[in-house]
Amino acid sequence: MVNWKLIFRILGFLVLIEAGLMTACQIVSWIYGEGVEAFVPPIAIALALGITGILLGRNAGKKMGRKDGYIVVSVVWVLFTLIGLLPFLSSPQVPDVASAFFETMSGFTSTGATIIDDLDSMPRGLLFWRSLTQWIGGIGIVFFTIAILPAFGVGEVKLFAAESTGPLHDKVHPRISVAAKWIGGIYLMLTVLCILSLWICGMSFFDAVNYSFVTTATGGYGTHSALLDDYFKSPAIEYVLILFMFMSGVNYTLIYYTILKGKFKKFFHNAELRTYLVISLGISLICTITLVTHSSSAYDLEEAIRHSLFTVISLETTTGLATVDYTVWPVQLMPALLFVMFVGACSGSTSGGFKCMRISIILRVLLNEFTHILHPRAVIPVRMNDSIISLGVVKTLLGFVALFVCSLFFGAFVLALTGVNPNDVHPDFDYYEAFGIAMSSLSNVGPGMGYYGPVHSWAILTPLAKWVCSFLMLIGRLEIFPIIILFTRDFWTKS
Repeated sequence: MVNWKLIFRILGFLVLIEAGLMTACQIVSWIYGEGVEAFVPPIAIALALGITGILLGRNAGKKMGRKDGYIVVSVVWVLFTLIGLLPFLSSPQVPDVASAFFETMSGFTSTGATIIDDLDSMPRGLLFWRSLTQWIGGIGIVFFTIAILPAFGVGEVKLFAAESTGPLHDKVHPRISVAAKWIGGIYLMLTVLCILSLWICGMSFFDAVNYSFVTTATGGYGTHSALLDDYFKSPAIEYVLILFMFMSGVNYTLIYYTILKGKFKKFFHNAELRTYLVISLGISLICTITLVTHSSSAYDLEEAIRHSLFTVISLETTTGLATVDYTVWPVQLMPALLFVMFVGACSGSTSGGFKCMRISIILRVLLNEFTHILHPRAVIPVRMNDSIISLGVVKTLLGFVALFVCSLFFGAFVLALTGVNPNDVHPDFDYYEAFGIAMSSLSNVGPGMGYYGPVHSWAILTPLAKWVCSFLMLIGRLEIFPIIILFTRDFWTKS
């Protein structure tokens, strides 16, 4: 049976946190001499809803079931987005609710796709709100609060099970709340180091904070519409971003064991990390060689290496920042870039995508099947990092593959039908671009392919297409199961 009182209590508490986040953005607006119309009304609404939720949840009890966890995780992302879109409605660059919902969902899911064409004219408070939504959403709205919720008597394990990503989970600490504090500490440490590094390299403090937020969150919202190489003209800044994008794509549990426990052997012997390294460095090498040798490319060796590394790691970690327009690169590189958009980085990181862990397990399952064909009676377990992968994990993985692929192709099909109006600036919307948008949304990457790459916004999409993209972002961020399961009859009828 669903404990609705407890659900209202948790949601009310989380909405109060969102009110606090918007208050920080209002302070930024005051510092830069901007008005109060963007944040004060949404803050008041959030406070009212939060207090109402807590009052409705009085005497809720402490018992939380798995259903309660899935409902909280699914509803809170939508609720945060509905409240978080209100500040954007004050901007003339956000024409309707569909656009505001899209922009906010793209932020909280750390996707990074935008419908805003001229970021340089946006108020600083709204720019900071965009970055803050990604920073909070990167580590997870619920996971961010797991360290606090036990003080209110809430069972954090069910929330962790509903929101955590990846097929396997290493325990940092027996108590989930303590693990959340350690992982949150690593997240904050990476953010602060990134801020200081970018500031030292010449960024303004405001830009350094915003780009650090979206880099460690692997989100990709910028404060300027121009490409990074065109605006900052600083290879040092680009190399710093490459480093922190890559580190943000590593499993945070692995970073914990390496930095805080000194287990460097565990870091370098991790199978998923090796897959991550091989894919990112291998595709970067292919891009570098192609850019240097292709007659139409105007890159020297250092530029080719830098732009290749930046583009591949940005797309693989689903950050979405860009130094150059990769959509004009030689056409033979496009399948490789689509591949890294699909794969994503490591499980247990802030990145989206399919995850290198699943790729590693699938490869091992395939190798075992080839061996089993030659030796039918052999019992060959699937091993990952010296541990045996259970049959249940493999079955769940196969189910996820099916749902991911179906969602991708169905999303691309719907977008191809509803993408743009024929009188827009780019009416020739083909299936390649629709597939790129669907891939970018589902994998939480940000930029897509063709016209919808890193140079242009997605403003010309129809309202229906924006709603479809927002839904793909949500199920991609929560890895499909927690959302889809709410639409099954058994979830609501069986205890």
